[in-house]
Amino acid sequence: MNILFVMYDQLRADYLGCAGHPHLHTPNFDRVAAMGVRFSNAYVQSPVCGASRMSFYTGRYVSSHGAQWNGHPLRVGEHTLGDHLRTAGMDAWLIGKTHMKADAAGMARLGLAPDSIIGARQAECGFDVWVRDDGLWGEGPDGFYDEKRSPYNEYLKAKGYDGTNPWADFANAGVQDGEKASGWMFDNADKPANIREEDSETPWLTSETLRFMGQAKGPWCAHVSYIKPHWPYIVPAPYHDMYGADHVAPALRHLDERTDPHPVYAAFMGNRIAAAFQQEDVRKKVIPAYMGLIKQCDDQLGRILDHLEATGQMADTMIVLTSDHGDYLGDHWLGEKDLFHDPSVKIPLIIHDPRAAADATRGTTCDALVEAIDLAPTFVEAAGGTIADHILEGRSLTPWLHGQTPDWRDVVISEYDYSATPMRDVVGVSNRDARLFMVCDGRFKLIHAEGGFRPMLFDREVDPNEFHDLGRSPAHADVIGRMYDHLAVWGRRMSQRVTRSDADIAAMRGRSARRGILPFLKDGSEVPEELTIKYRGPVAQSYVPSPDTPVDD
Repeated sequence: MNILFVMYDQLRADYLGCAGHPHLHTPNFDRVAAMGVRFSNAYVQSPVCGASRMSFYTGRYVSSHGAQWNGHPLRVGEHTLGDHLRTAGMDAWLIGKTHMKADAAGMARLGLAPDSIIGARQAECGFDVWVRDDGLWGEGPDGFYDEKRSPYNEYLKAKGYDGTNPWADFANAGVQDGEKASGWMFDNADKPANIREEDSETPWLTSETLRFMGQAKGPWCAHVSYIKPHWPYIVPAPYHDMYGADHVAPALRHLDERTDPHPVYAAFMGNRIAAAFQQEDVRKKVIPAYMGLIKQCDDQLGRILDHLEATGQMADTMIVLTSDHGDYLGDHWLGEKDLFHDPSVKIPLIIHDPRAAADATRGTTCDALVEAIDLAPTFVEAAGGTIADHILEGRSLTPWLHGQTPDWRDVVISEYDYSATPMRDVVGVSNRDARLFMVCDGRFKLIHAEGGFRPMLFDREVDPNEFHDLGRSPAHADVIGRMYDHLAVWGRRMSQRVTRSDADIAAMRGRSARRGILPFLKDGSEVPEELTIKYRGPVAQSYVPSPDTPVDD
């Protein structure tokens, strides 16, 4: 079986037809959902690109792998999805984005050459690379945001698009009075990007995916990682005007959220991103463009599904559709991601398992509490490997896919390190205290902030939109205590014993005695006779002085 692991950047869980969006029709996402299971309560381990992706790719919580924000390197030696799959006999390929920063200092310390096979895999998050393009080719006074070469930019140049950065000049800009109308400015979100639709980012990466599948020899896992619908919010024709202001739902926000809010929440509500999305004219331009980007993603997914059908590969390809986090789009007075309301921390997750054992669950929805780190063990199991559960902290979703009801987790956990953001200065905490933790049991969601702050608490049964913070409510003290107990149990997990499995430890128990290490015995009768046999019997030679031997004065 092959695995097609598709990730869309910043795709909200509720912006799909199969998830109930009233205006956005996504027949190809829905097509996969009809062939498989849609998980309605899937959460990322951090609501920011880099940290979230490193959890997907390691199967470990953020505080376990340590790459806690964008640009934080994933340390050398951290086991990745590619490592686990190759052990099981499956190749792991990257087509698109990882947002992974290589641990160059660690590689140099260990003498790992970047151009060696192992060095390249360490530098590429454990994947072999078909094409890597992280998709943000911004350029400012200090140079490019991403210092690597952009394969997509090179493709555009070969297609005749002029300049050093056609990603910015054409793919992510419109035209206004003969001038570039950059997608960085929300006022331009309703303009068509100045590019042929077939040359824009999503079709380009789809074509690379089809090229890969046309030559691939299985079994393989292909991580197809799109940059869209991540900002800049601008999309080529005909997608730029498929949706309008009348398709923009009212923002999910309440005035109570602005009344004496938690200090960390207040800091994020006061940032530049939030200020932009608090303006209705911004939302009415950005959200239709966001929907157009999703519609384009859906159409391009159709190309891949049609190829799998036409080549007979659908019958032996697991398909996974997901995202690295959501997008507030003005909900809760916020933009972007970063915090733990559902528009940010909940993700779409749809899995088609082609095996006959999954037939009973096709077209169903599973409401179990699922974490992004569950995909890695699911993939290892699908590849026929043994799940290294002393390393992988997620749980295989195979039982849910096969119609079983496994003993499952009580809570989901997410973490966020905001030390690199301006909000740390606003809040006034140290870098080490600029950390947030979410624990959610399905009904209650608690957010803990380091630095001596009170918690935030939402009761989603009576307040499904998470408007009313109960963190100061004396009536909810028991609930808060129970949620903190969950967080404490999670905090005491075994996360760093990654060189010995439980099976290894069981095999080690007593092994030293069978190899002659027998301390603390009084007369040897305490252990089986076979363990002491090497230490019994007549001596071959004796160098012990006789009691009658005279001693020199």
